[in-house]
Amino acid sequence: MESRRLGRSGLEVSPIALGTMMFGAWGNTDESECRRMVDVALDAGITLFDSADIYDDGTSERILGEALRDKRNRVVLATKVGNAMGGDPDRRGLSRRWITTACEDSLRRLQVDHIDIYQMHRPDPDVPIGETITVFDELVAAGKIGAYGTSTFSAVELREVVDTATALGAALPTSEQPPYSALARGIERDVLGVCKTEDLGVIAWAPLNGGWLTGKYQHDAGDPDNRANRQGDHFDFKDEAMRAEKLRAVDALTAIAGDHGLSIKQLALAFVLDDPTVSAAIIGPRTLDQLTDLLAAGAPALPAAARTAIDAVVAPGRNINPYDAG
Repeated sequence: MESRRLGRSGLEVSPIALGTMMFGAWGNTDESECRRMVDVALDAGITLFDSADIYDDGTSERILGEALRDKRNRVVLATKVGNAMGGDPDRRGLSRRWITTACEDSLRRLQVDHIDIYQMHRPDPDVPIGETITVFDELVAAGKIGAYGTSTFSAVELREVVDTATALGAALPTSEQPPYSALARGIERDVLGVCKTEDLGVIAWAPLNGGWLTGKYQHDAGDPDNRANRQGDHFDFKDEAMRAEKLRAVDALTAIAGDHGLSIKQLALAFVLDDPTVSAAIIGPRTLDQLTDLLAAGAPALPAAARTAIDAVVAPGRNINPYDAG
C-alpha cells in the first residue's frame, strides 16, 4: 500500500489501518487467531495498528503487544485513553493522575517503550484542557509517546485543543479519529475543515458503518453471530425505521458500486479515503476470514463520477443515524 502522511507528525501510515477492538471478549477470544490477523495485516502492507485501553479492559492491547513483540519497528502504534476502564469511574478521564497511570499501563501491556500516537478517546468536560495538553506535552518530551491526537472531538473542541496548546507553547495535536462513512458524513460539516486548516491527520473509524457497508445486513440479518445481533442494544438495526432507511441507502450505493465495477466494500473505503485530509481508514474485523475479505477489497480510488451519485443518496454532511456521530 502507498503510505500517507499523518498530519504534522511526520509519520507515514498505510491508508488502511487495523483496528483491534475485536481482540478479546468484545469479539474474538481466540488469541492465536488474533495474532495471525496481525501477521496477515503486516504481510498485506498495513503499518498503522490502533487500539485503546478500554477494549476488553486492556486485553486488546495485551494481544496486540504479544503479536508485535518482534515487529515493533515495522508499525505505527496508536492507542487511546479516557474512557472508563472496567466501568470504574476512578479509572477514566483526561486528568494528569489518570493519563500518567494509564500511559504506563498501556506501555506495559503493549510491551513497548513508546506509543507513536496517544489519543484522547473522548473529550472530558470535567478536566481543563490545559491540564490534559500539559501532560501529553510532558509525555512527548519524555519519549513515552511520539505524538498525541483526539478521537470523536467536535470542531469547536478541536479548535480549543489547538488554541490551548499554542498558548501554552506545548506540542500540538497531530490527528483526529472521527467516525466517517458514506452513511455517516457529519464530519464534512466542519470537523474536516478544522483538520485541514490545522494539518491534523484524520484516522477514520467505522468506514463500513458497523458492517452496513459490507452488504451483510441485506443477506444474513438473522445470523446470530453478526454484530447487529451480538450488540443489539447498541445497534440501529433494531430500529425498524432506521433499518429501512439504511437498507435503501445501501441498495443504492451497491448499485453505484456495480456501475463502476466495484464491490460495496470497495466503494465505501474509496469514498472515505478520497478526501485528502484522511490519512487512513480503520477496519476492525473480528475473524481472520473477515480480514482476508477486507484486504481483498484493497484501497481503490473513487471513480470520478461516483461522488456525485453518492451525494444523491446521502447528502454531504448528513448522518442517516445521528448516533453514528459517536
